[in-house]
Amino acid sequence: MTVQRPRTPLLAVDLVIRQPAQPGRVLLIERRNPPLGWALPGGFVDEGETVEQAARREAREETALDVRLECLLGLYSDPARDPRGHTVSAVYVARGEGDARAQDDARSLQWLDPEDRAFALAFDHRRILDDYLRHRATGDVAPIRLLLR
Repeated sequence: MTVQRPRTPLLAVDLVIRQPAQPGRVLLIERRNPPLGWALPGGFVDEGETVEQAARREAREETALDVRLECLLGLYSDPARDPRGHTVSAVYVARGEGDARAQDDARSLQWLDPEDRAFALAFDHRRILDDYLRHRATGDVAPIRLLLR
């Protein structure tokens, strides 16, 4: 008897990586693969790993940084957030350790002020950075958002 798996969204992780030397800055990558643009480091969770393991792995793969996960900022699940298909992302705030350098899926990277709106961000990463700014100011995690369609 063949057991059919349910069709569910893909699971991903993204990271708001803080720079220890300049705590106000966070790391953005320029994506090498479509959808192109600037984004938070992250990627898909592999089968057999936890979301926390995936977050640490993706940080190392894309930025060469070891990260210390500080908190779960929130889950982002709007079905339209990723043009490649319905993807749910667990977003962590993390502290980066080491020398950042672009590798793997990252064409380049920059430490930026999260309030800087000059960069057009991929996916819903502007919303995530706005939630991070609120978290930094108040300690609150991302609000619960109900999509009414």
